[in-house]
Amino acid sequence: KTMLNLYESKSFNWALFIGHISIEKLLKAVFVKVNKEHAPYTHNLLRLSELSKIELSDEYSDWLDKITLFNINARYDDYKNEFYKQCTPDFTKDWIGKINKLRTWINQML
Repeated sequence: KTMLNLYESKSFNWALFIGHISIEKLLKAVFVKVNKEHAPYTHNLLRLSELSKIELSDEYSDWLDKITLFNINARYDDYKNEFYKQCTPDFTKDWIGKINKLRTWINQML
């Protein structure tokens, strides 16, 4: 809901950041379910899926790799500026659709 509210308020980069966080939290929940231990401290979505023994299609693997880049908190200013420029309404809407598709798919594992 927050991701969509940020999109509606035209905070496109923050909408994608929250989308990343939502996928990360779901993958960490799957990790805990599968491994019966605390999830590792990482924001790398592809790595979390591997550690959770999730079989990914090439498409979902590519998506997770790209969505990992939406975690902008620790990025350098040059990277952040390039990311902000990339976050057009259409780009953001497209990735929100992909994030929602992944969220639904991951939720089925819980």
